[in-house]
Amino acid sequence: MNTPLTKNQPETLEAVIIRFVGDSGDGMQLTGTQFSDTSAMFGNDIATFPNYPAEIRAPQGSLYGVSGFQVHIGSVEISTPGDEVDLLVAMNPAGLKTNLHAVKPGHTIIVDTDAFTRKNLEKAQYETNPLEDGSLSNYRVIEVAMTSLTKEALKSVEGLDNKTITRTKNMFALGMVYWMYNRSPEHTISFFNKKFKSSPSIIEANTKVLNTGYYFAETLELIPNAYTISPAKMPSGTYRIIMGNTATAWGFLAAAEKAGLELFLGSYPITPASDILHELVKHRHFGVKSLQAEDEIAGITSAIGAAFAGDLAITTTSGPGLALKGEAIGLAMMIELPLVIVNVQRGGPSTGLPTKTEQSDLLQALYGRNGESPVIVIAASTPANCFDYAFQAAKLSLEHMTPVILLTDGYIANGSAPWKIKSVNEMPEIKHKIIKEASEDWHPYDRDEDSLARNWAVPGTPGLEHRVGGLEKDRISGNVSYVPENHEYMTKKRAEKVKRVQNYIPELKTEFANEGDLLVVGWGGTYGSLHSAVKHMNENGHKNIGYAHFNYINPLPKNTEAVLKRFKKIVVCELNSGQFVKVLKMNFDGLNLTQFNKIQGLPFGNQELEEKFKQLLK
Repeated sequence: MNTPLTKNQPETLEAVIIRFVGDSGDGMQLTGTQFSDTSAMFGNDIATFPNYPAEIRAPQGSLYGVSGFQVHIGSVEISTPGDEVDLLVAMNPAGLKTNLHAVKPGHTIIVDTDAFTRKNLEKAQYETNPLEDGSLSNYRVIEVAMTSLTKEALKSVEGLDNKTITRTKNMFALGMVYWMYNRSPEHTISFFNKKFKSSPSIIEANTKVLNTGYYFAETLELIPNAYTISPAKMPSGTYRIIMGNTATAWGFLAAAEKAGLELFLGSYPITPASDILHELVKHRHFGVKSLQAEDEIAGITSAIGAAFAGDLAITTTSGPGLALKGEAIGLAMMIELPLVIVNVQRGGPSTGLPTKTEQSDLLQALYGRNGESPVIVIAASTPANCFDYAFQAAKLSLEHMTPVILLTDGYIANGSAPWKIKSVNEMPEIKHKIIKEASEDWHPYDRDEDSLARNWAVPGTPGLEHRVGGLEKDRISGNVSYVPENHEYMTKKRAEKVKRVQNYIPELKTEFANEGDLLVVGWGGTYGSLHSAVKHMNENGHKNIGYAHFNYINPLPKNTEAVLKRFKKIVVCELNSGQFVKVLKMNFDGLNLTQFNKIQGLPFGNQELEEKFKQLLK
């Protein structure tokens, strides 16, 4: 437990983990986002984890209807939202019951006592009231009648109905947390003024309740002092907090600008990828053309048409949508047109767990098409570097004239982190393959000697007329060919083109150790958890454990085998039943590979990872 100081004398903490939980209509996502944004403005390093039900409005008070938002802020490097929380804000009994296990013994829980009615306790399957039966004696519990205090604060505000008044109680909780951690409410008040500028009464209500919660916390004897978390030491530059889906959208905007092409998005809304569509729709002034198609197939085929016409073309989806797009991905691969397919992975199979994270689409991305149809597959690993890998996906696709599947997942897509704003001028050059005029000996499948990428002839350019389609192409003219030897030649050539991408991607590097007893391997969005766990073990004397993270899946980096063979044991950690470990086994012999898997719709926790690694080291 934190040592109490005299009132209003802030105690400096290195880091803190806070979780806001309540009904899906209690505004926990907004509350957590505002606290995160304010802390980012202050200069803290941040990692967030929104966790909410799939239903638009789950039954009120139900255990499976709990919506949560966890934020980890610090003056040190923050790579994950954290495991155990220092402060739990529970707006109802269901939120308390489903999240109490995560609170560190002796730490703080804030509850809205107005929500602890007999009816709500029954819905949460409590036989007795936990606020009265002694079951919370191991925690510092702050009981606040938030709903009643909110109503009292808004008695003088006109034009508000009871439902609107009650919905502002989340701002009371946020105000309390702002005081506890020495944050100013001004950023959130500015947010109110911008978001609700056409509704002055809503601005007044939220501002009043926020300030009421702030000053109420100051008067509580149970909160003896405020805490502060100093700004983190980061490389100089201008930062903003960014969500993974937003970063993905901006990465494509930067790639289009760098390539000198217009950006086309053909997409169909699907959780958790829809926010990329929502973001790009806002940027028509950058030449973005976006189409919300009637289904997944129309979304990708419209993007193929845009690619044929000379645009940087993308389509966005999640696992079920990727299944529907499979045939069209094969078409784009056969035509050899640039196309980026973003798959924001979620729990499967079928509809599965739409709002939960998973890494179970890897083999689908690699092999989920008919025939021999290899495409480039890469994966982002943090909310911030979704920008970099969206840019890189576009670059590889444009320069190698083949589809690229970019894998993210619900964890990093909805999570947020500080991002150093980049200038397009400092980003790598993108050399697309569009040709402006035909030479006398021009053919549509003339290839670059090094990359094997074919040229890109835009329709309407005199002398560059040619056929495209899903039937096999003649190696020179591009006309339909059923010649057996030509089909084998073209199949091998398309595969070799993807293989040669190895020459254009970074080699694999390890962290913490270049050789030793154990190498931890991860890919995609597990980076933060795995990196933190290995770092902590290294700091505690385990110098013989290294970490390798894969962002390039097909092709794998050139030196992959050499790196893996420098370690006696290798553990591949994935949020699936073991897909990447299968890829490694197919490609390399003689490796001592084991696996650690989790399929719960949740990210890895540091504690469970460290226990596994210590077991393997024994």
